[in-house]
Amino acid sequence: MTSGKINVTVENIFPLIKKFLYSDHEIFLRELISNATDATLKLKHLTTIGETAVEYGNPKIEVKVDKENKTLHIIDQGLGMTGEEVEKYINQVAFSGAEEFLDKYKDSAKDSGIIGHFGLGFYSAFMVASKVEIITKSYKDEPAVHWTCDGSPEFTLEPSNKTDRGTEIILHIADDSTEFLEDHKIQELLIKYNKFMPVPIKFGTKTEKEGDNEVVVDNIINNPKPAWTKKPSDLSDEDYKNFYRELYPMQFDDPLFHIHLNVDHPFNLTGILYFPKLSGDLSIQKDKIQLYQNQVFVTDNVEGIVPEFLTMLKGVIDSPDIPLNVSRSYLQADGNVKKISNYITRKVADKLKSLFNEDRAAFEQKWNDIKIVLEYGMLSEDKFYEKAKDFVLYPTVDNAFYTWEELKEKAKINQTNKDGKIVLLYASNKDAQHSYIANAKAKGYEVLLLDSPIVSHLIQKLEMDNQEVTFSRVDADSIDNLIKKDDEVLSKLSETETTQLKEFIETTIANKSYNIQTEALDSTAEPFMITQPEFMRRMKEMQAMGGNAMFGSFPDSYNLIVNTNSEIASKILNESNQETKSNLVKQALDLAKLAQGLLKGEELTAFVKRNFENIK
Repeated sequence: MTSGKINVTVENIFPLIKKFLYSDHEIFLRELISNATDATLKLKHLTTIGETAVEYGNPKIEVKVDKENKTLHIIDQGLGMTGEEVEKYINQVAFSGAEEFLDKYKDSAKDSGIIGHFGLGFYSAFMVASKVEIITKSYKDEPAVHWTCDGSPEFTLEPSNKTDRGTEIILHIADDSTEFLEDHKIQELLIKYNKFMPVPIKFGTKTEKEGDNEVVVDNIINNPKPAWTKKPSDLSDEDYKNFYRELYPMQFDDPLFHIHLNVDHPFNLTGILYFPKLSGDLSIQKDKIQLYQNQVFVTDNVEGIVPEFLTMLKGVIDSPDIPLNVSRSYLQADGNVKKISNYITRKVADKLKSLFNEDRAAFEQKWNDIKIVLEYGMLSEDKFYEKAKDFVLYPTVDNAFYTWEELKEKAKINQTNKDGKIVLLYASNKDAQHSYIANAKAKGYEVLLLDSPIVSHLIQKLEMDNQEVTFSRVDADSIDNLIKKDDEVLSKLSETETTQLKEFIETTIANKSYNIQTEALDSTAEPFMITQPEFMRRMKEMQAMGGNAMFGSFPDSYNLIVNTNSEIASKILNESNQETKSNLVKQALDLAKLAQGLLKGEELTAFVKRNFENIK
């Protein structure tokens, strides 16, 4: 037997590891199984290239809990180690930076993935163990050895009677970490971190039916060959759907479509992204993509790797070239990350374009389920915005769909105003804005249905990049004002009569929320119409989605447009009974408010009661 000290410069490095990585202590199991996997795959490589005559066989990794002895065992059938290799890889760990660590990370060590600064994930075992043993036998014809360390720099190394190839790590679980002696906890961690490891992982046994008999078989908790590791040509649509269900067992809706990622230059990356059905709430959609490194789960926070607008998708990305330290939890600054992000953006855009070109009708049917992602992408990623004109759609209230160029061509014919600008009319709610939509359609105008929460930001960007186009919501003004033509409508009322009418309405309403405007409109247009000025409403909506805070304190602003060519306007002006005259104004105003969805509560109750009385 030999004994000695691990090559560290600070006596209490193990307590430091435990203390500073405590918030992330469950990663120890992932690290130890990753090491076991590496040892197994290295042996496979050596046998494949003929470096050794040892038979590879069908190795697996076994995890066992011994609750009685308070130990956790991780056993592999990989390369194993000689005594000399244990000395090299376990004892001579590059801990020379430990003193630096004390100064540099004393305040932030929990967030810096400290193990990664020193080399081996093996030492994460000391976060949960008071003592660690390694019993290992190399694939070379050399004796097995038994290494023991109690969490101090002292260790012992002695011969072992182990006869089979591979390594067994025994963790004597510390009193403050006994949760890791519970089967359900270990099973949970294995499924979380090692669900797709490339070597089978056994955790106990299970009973299965074989004909009329029940047989006990190994409980293999992982899928060593997940879909993203295969060629797209080897997978059917059903295979992709089955893998989606494997990733998200509680997700009952099938994905709308998938994108298989596979690149080996200038970086390595594989994966499958799925477009799920999305709601309009951006805040609850994120963190559904899982990041793996060589089939080892790292995190579901893929910010920086996946463009932000695509974090609402689901799926898997696996890349050995995403720079992670050994704790496998924190991205480091690296040029590859931006290249990967750009690649994913391009790949998604190309897939969307091909889906649009191959079956436009099917793409249109999916539009409402995917639009929030694409509109967000147009706002946040310039490269995506450039490609989006080929497949992003603009639906109308009548369920017609146009690309950007198609829309401009269509609207140019009939919706160009006297200043030469194409006016794109839109509604955000078909039912609430029905009367305004009807007015626009009566003129032969097309009305878009733009109802996503970020629409104000999006149309602002589109207007900036297309100076010949302007957007107006259908309730922003009278339809004649929204698309002003050269021909002006003359008023039936004289200037004096118009002034008298306006003054009486202002006195009767006495509500500063409404800016009263008299306009000569078509005689068939509504007598009273409430509109919301486009600019102020749009600014408030943008502020609500994280735009300019200066508009947040502004009250809602409405215009009350009185059509001087309507019969009601003339009737109000010519009515001699002051009470009847006031009631006509109030009734017309209530009807205008009703059309805009502004008649509520006590006012609505009084309106209904008054109208029932009028039909007695």
